[in-house]
Amino acid sequence: MKVLLAIALLAAPALADPPAIDAVRATQTAQGWRFDVTLSHPDTGWEHYADGWRVLDAEGREIGRRDLLHPHVDEQPFTRSLSGVPVPDGAGQVRIEARCSVDGWAGATVAVPLP
Repeated sequence: MKVLLAIALLAAPALADPPAIDAVRATQTAQGWRFDVTLSHPDTGWEHYADGWRVLDAEGREIGRRDLLHPHVDEQPFTRSLSGVPVPDGAGQVRIEARCSVDGWAGATVAVPLP
């Protein structure tokens, strides 16, 4: 029984901490909304790093996405921006979700009230 448990534990994927959304600033512009998102994640290099975040509307639909094209091992936390996001008129908030290259979308989101 102990051997089976040990084998099962060894076969399980190693999940690291998901990217944390530390801060979000939303600004309305003439071209849509701009989001400045600060993430932190224990990036280890090209094999495992925070590789994106997205903006979701009230129904959970993706309305904007920022792909991150390289690891930020020595830059934690870090902030990246996305402009021109078409937030529906009258929306009181959006949600931000982060992703990493190994574990995918974090699942947990952060609500961002819109001014």
